[in-house]
Amino acid sequence: MPPSVHAVKTVLTGEKRYLTRGTGAYRRASLALFLSGFSTFSLLYCVQPLLPIFSQEFSVSPAESSLSLSLSTGFLALAIVCAAAVSEGLGRRSLMSISLVGAALLTVATAFAPNWHLLLVIRAVEGLVLGGVPAVAMAYLAEEIDPRGLGAAMGLYVGGTAFGGMSGRVLTGIFAEYLGWRPALFLIGAIGLVAALGFIALLPPSRNFVRRPGFDPRFHVRAWLGHLANPALPFIFAIAFLAMGSFVTIYNYAGFRLVAPPYGLNQTELGLIFTVYLFGIGAASIGGLIGDRIGHFRVLLFGLALTAAGSMLTLSAALPSIILGIIVLTAGFFMSHSIASGLVGRLAHGTKGHASSLYMLAYYVGSSLMGSAGGWFWAIGGWAAVVVFTLVMLALAFISACVAQRLARENA
Repeated sequence: MPPSVHAVKTVLTGEKRYLTRGTGAYRRASLALFLSGFSTFSLLYCVQPLLPIFSQEFSVSPAESSLSLSLSTGFLALAIVCAAAVSEGLGRRSLMSISLVGAALLTVATAFAPNWHLLLVIRAVEGLVLGGVPAVAMAYLAEEIDPRGLGAAMGLYVGGTAFGGMSGRVLTGIFAEYLGWRPALFLIGAIGLVAALGFIALLPPSRNFVRRPGFDPRFHVRAWLGHLANPALPFIFAIAFLAMGSFVTIYNYAGFRLVAPPYGLNQTELGLIFTVYLFGIGAASIGGLIGDRIGHFRVLLFGLALTAAGSMLTLSAALPSIILGIIVLTAGFFMSHSIASGLVGRLAHGTKGHASSLYMLAYYVGSSLMGSAGGWFWAIGGWAAVVVFTLVMLALAFISACVAQRLARENA
């Protein structure tokens, strides 16, 4: 009996039925995961260009204004560790759907926050809710997509995260310039809600996922402790913490520098600077290709050095040099992050999902803690102090990479 036009074409591999490249279901799944990445990271980072506005609107310091982002990333880090385990009982698709809709509605609610403290509470809860997406999206892809087409689908998801991070920053800046920050957040939340509904409509139901009721904390604790006992992995986690901390610090406080004299950039101009994310996306892909040829640790060390060079370039008083520095820093960071996250899978022994969750925990805790700590350096010594702070973190990350390389060789 021929399949109907609405049938989902799958390929049987063992007992698994995968979605295969070239079918409508594969394209719908890929597009749905692109929308999930776009929505997650546009909602997460939409407040970053608004930090100078928050500082003035609510009469808070730059360090305090950065809490609107740091609390979200901090709670996201905690949620990522738990979300994968929760999805075993609730289901991948259900958890992602709830997370995306909930986060979009919370962004809309942020636009109506009457005071600073309530705004922070909403942003913290939003980070907690958003943790259900990055923790589960890659697991869904790995379970449902034919391995021969997994790379393309995974690449589209990662592209969605990068595009969302850039778009959330750029669009918020433009909306805030012409409409004000509250309408800007309302519109970003509305766009996120449309993307979430598109995700729900497009994503095919799970076919290979087996629901596992109950929760065995001892299994998860043993898995996490096992990865922490791996000689090289803790140093890779340290790189995630330090590199992300330095990257977010530069992006958080560059806005305060560039809206002030002598630059006086408006919100649209400030938001457009975030289009340099495109250089980061390209650098991540190129770094991975080069790493396969000359060695991943070599590219990791080069990426960290490039990040430091970009940070130092921003010390210039000339605006073109500052923008060039941000471009170089962004390219170096994404190159480092793509290599480091790939090394986690190569160095981990079993339960790779738990190893990845530890990496992402370090990544977002670094964003949260160091991103806010940078505000104290900005208050004490201005931009020069911020750059020194980032260079210290990058130097420690470079040392960690050297140690991890030696330990990986010794334990190969």
